[in-house]
Order: sequence, then C-alpha cells, then structure tokens
Amino acid sequence: MAVVQGIREKVHLPLYDSFTIDPEKQLFEQEKTGILKFFVNVQGKTKLETNLQSASLLPHYNTFEARAMRVVISDLPPEFPDDPDKGAKASIDEIDVTAENGNLFGDDGNPNAGLGAGITASVELTIGRMAQLFEEAANSEDGTAEVDVDDDDVTLFNIAGNEITAASVPPLATVLTNLFTANAFVALTKADLEEMNDGLKKAAIPKEQLDRNNGSGTLIGKLVYNTVTSLFVGEKVMISMPTWFFPAGAGPYSETGKFTTHGEPSPSATFRFAEPIYIDKQQNFRVEIEVPDAEVLKDIQKIYGPMNIWVVLDGYMTRDVQ
Repeated sequence: MAVVQGIREKVHLPLYDSFTIDPEKQLFEQEKTGILKFFVNVQGKTKLETNLQSASLLPHYNTFEARAMRVVISDLPPEFPDDPDKGAKASIDEIDVTAENGNLFGDDGNPNAGLGAGITASVELTIGRMAQLFEEAANSEDGTAEVDVDDDDVTLFNIAGNEITAASVPPLATVLTNLFTANAFVALTKADLEEMNDGLKKAAIPKEQLDRNNGSGTLIGKLVYNTVTSLFVGEKVMISMPTWFFPAGAGPYSETGKFTTHGEPSPSATFRFAEPIYIDKQQNFRVEIEVPDAEVLKDIQKIYGPMNIWVVLDGYMTRDVQ
C-alpha cells in the first residue's frame, strides 16, 4: 500500500534482540569476546530471536521513543554433548572395583573382606553421561552412581597395571570371568565426578549447571550480578548499569524454588527511563552486556545451551501510515 503523505502514527511496538546458545554448545563457541552485542547481528535470526530487520537501524524512516529496557534470561535445562566420537571426554583413573556386598576385589578377581583393592578401573565418559551420573549420585542415598565393569566406558587393570580384557590370557581372563560372575561395578561419588568435570578444563560444566540444587546459585543470578549492560545511541552511552538494574518483568514465576527468573513477571516490574530516549531515523543503536572480571568471564563462557538472553527496548514507534 502507498504511504499516506503527511500523516504518521505512534504505536506501542517494543524492539527486541537476543543472543542464543545452541543445545550442546558452549557460550565461547558462539562469542569469543567478553561482550554480548544486541541489535547488531540480526541476519538469519527467527522472530523468536529478534524483530529488527536491519542491523542497528530502525525500519525505513521510523523513529523510536524508548521508555523502558529489560533483560530476559531463559531458564531452560542444559543439554550436554553425548557423542563418544566428538568433543572432550571426562576421565578418572584408579577407581576401586566393588562387589554387591561392598567388598573390594583382590588381584585374583574375588571379593575379599577387609583386604586392599587389587583390581582398579579407569573410567572415560562423555560429558552428557558424566552429567547424568552426577545427577544419579546426587539423588542416591549413598551419594554414588554405579557403572558396571562390562560397560564400554570402563577399563580394568590388575595390581601390576596390566589391562584386563576379554582377549587376555589366563590368569587375567579368569579374573574377568570372576568379576562378571560377582556383578562387579565401579562406584563413582560426587567428588569423583566433580574431579572428572574439572579435568575437562574449558569444556567443563559450570557448577550451576552440573549441580543445580546445591546452593551454588543459578546461571541467571551469575549473569545478572556479574555483568554490566549499556545502551548506545549514535555511539553515545545513554545508560550503563549492572544488569540487575534491568529486571526482566517477564517469564515463568514460582515460589517453589524449582526455577528462577530475573524479577516478577509483570511488565511494570522493570526499569523505566526517567525521560524517554529517542532514536532518530537511520540512527545507529545497540545494547552491550559486558563481563568485566576475567575469571568470571572464563566461567560464564563455559555455559551450555540451550539458553537465550533477550534485551527489550520497550516504547513507542512512530512510522508512516499506509
């Protein structure tokens, strides 16, 4: 339709853009710096991720009157890579092999009460399975997760350090038979699994995602209290404050403590500018979320997706009438 000359309309039309971490990916794989930029990279995004059509510019000759700004962070369960042929693997050595009655196995493959361990195991897990076993250990009565000795992720050794396999010659082959007959297993504690996770270094799971109910806090809290959010209009800083200054005012809410949001989910429960901020036609603008502390940045960059961080500029768009 043709534009009606000399007549413009003002509509309540918020602008939003997001940064997305894909499932099984980490933040550093999608953003190498310590600054997340919004309204800058909008190409190839869905309507869920942005409603901007051009990078850092309003549509056509529209103007915008920003009345409020909010930061919304999703609280979705993380997904970890579980492909044994790709990505890092978590491993631990010299773990005792245990019988059903709790006894350790001697070097002959028989459980011996009160005797030291002769058979030990090395365990190598995908990140996804390690996280699964950690949850199993956290929810068990004895604080351990069990892995059978015939599991592909387990390698057995005798006291001399020789590997025990199905192809081993006697007496090692007999030892393996004894272990299978006794339903031997490897018991991994939370401490064992935390050690394995720490060994992953850059691929390690942040403690807030590995053990989400241990009082270590949530990723939303980590992001909100360790970052600074700034609005730029025409390369001029219009506001720059810690992210807790911009509550989400959106998203699920519960008093049960099962999930967390950044503020009460009400449009009025967010930051409003004392005076409107005007974005003129064809004027560049952007929002940046920065992690100032280098050590905190290293930890935040380990975050696994899926996760979305939205920045919303709430206000009024003035546009041509068609």
